[in-house]
Amino acid sequence: MQDGKHVILYVEDDQDFLDSIQLVLEAEGYALVTANSAEEGLRKYKAEQPDLVIVDLMMEEVDAGTSLVKELRAIGNTVPVYMVSSVGDAMSMATDTSELGLAGVLQKPIDHAVLLALLKRKLG
Repeated sequence: MQDGKHVILYVEDDQDFLDSIQLVLEAEGYALVTANSAEEGLRKYKAEQPDLVIVDLMMEEVDAGTSLVKELRAIGNTVPVYMVSSVGDAMSMATDTSELGLAGVLQKPIDHAVLLALLKRKLG
């Protein structure tokens, strides 16, 4: 938490998606930390200690999101991590998301109501 607000780290290379989520989450009282690459996401994860992480599957490299999730798991991450993908529902059915250490997969573009309900459920 930061100033009494839950901290969400969103790792995404598309600035439009970052801006959209930032408006929604900050209006609901969350603190949003953003990163434009997996490498930057890992640095900010370590520095900010977020309460929840959202990672885009495909960023600067095709498997950048998956690599970041594996890296977080390797360093002992205990907070929920959600993968965002334009093939979200198909990915959920075809992949054992728990094997990657994911709490779930979100369809891109993210439905704001679904995201807010998820955050309330996971963070209170």
